[in-house]
Amino acid sequence: QVQLVESGGGLVQPGGSLRLSCAASGFTFSTSAMRWYRQAPGKGRELVATISPTGGSTDYSDSVKGRFTISRNNANRTVYLQMNSLKPEDTAVYYCKSPWYAYWGQGTQVTVSS
Repeated sequence: QVQLVESGGGLVQPGGSLRLSCAASGFTFSTSAMRWYRQAPGKGRELVATISPTGGSTDYSDSVKGRFTISRNNANRTVYLQMNSLKPEDTAVYYCKSPWYAYWGQGTQVTVSS
């Protein structure tokens, strides 16, 4: 079955950086677009970034554009989210997901605070 395991979250000061990873299994990763979402306390889930199956096309929400970079390694079945210039409002649980399947991972907590 589809499995998604996110990692790399933690506590970071404003202006800092983190790199999230998502290991995928149970589906044909190399032919699937992948997305990162986040959910802040008391808010709905927000789409943050999307990457095409080959990695040649990416898209970002306005709130992270210019600060976050999504990438993937199809050989390792992993998608990444490099997050720079982090702000307190980036605090959330971050999830990866394929748009073709209804499965979610457990997420990884990112907390931006001084």
